[in-house]
Amino acid sequence: MSVTLVIGNKNYSSWSLRAWLAMKQAGIAFSETDVLLHRPETSEKILRYSPSGRVPCLIDNDLTVFDSLAICEYINEKVSERDGGAASLWPRDMKTRAHARSVVAEMHSSFAALRTSMPMDIRSRHADKGEAALRRPEVAADVARIHSVWSECLAQGGPMLFGRFSIADAFYAPVVTRFATYGVKLSPLLAAYSESVLALPAMQQWIAAAKAEPETIET
Repeated sequence: MSVTLVIGNKNYSSWSLRAWLAMKQAGIAFSETDVLLHRPETSEKILRYSPSGRVPCLIDNDLTVFDSLAICEYINEKVSERDGGAASLWPRDMKTRAHARSVVAEMHSSFAALRTSMPMDIRSRHADKGEAALRRPEVAADVARIHSVWSECLAQGGPMLFGRFSIADAFYAPVVTRFATYGVKLSPLLAAYSESVLALPAMQQWIAAAKAEPETIET
């Protein structure tokens, strides 16, 4: 399977990270096309690949998949077909899989206050901004809800949200980086989960690339 993934800046593009991490964890070989965000030419460049005008965008021959969750689902079907389901990016148990899909859908559509007040910025540390953001009730509510989601999932034993790596971990990986950037305090259980995500070789690769990027976007 030879595909191209169109992504934004690794330091800032949380949606790009989700699809990229899932593909890496699935063992998919792919090439990257990088589009710098927040430039005068950004929209024009993205529209060359993605009809939605957003990244990430996956191109597989004549197929274009232009939503992060749709990309993850497509990749999951590919690896499940390839490996007879053994490498599935969803939990195998039907009820657990439904739970995982629920928390992924919640991340996909919710937490607007968190996204706005704590944008992804991997190479920075803004504990003061984090403290200020958490004084806003809507941000504190988002953070509390994520803590609750993680705690409920990890109660089954970890180390990832549903035992082994799944699309759920790909979708919450940017939140892990946000909590590190903005100094959000975590319980020992949630801190251990965050460390497990950050320790993934693919995450280490993404973080190193993010730190090496020279571009800066005001957040």
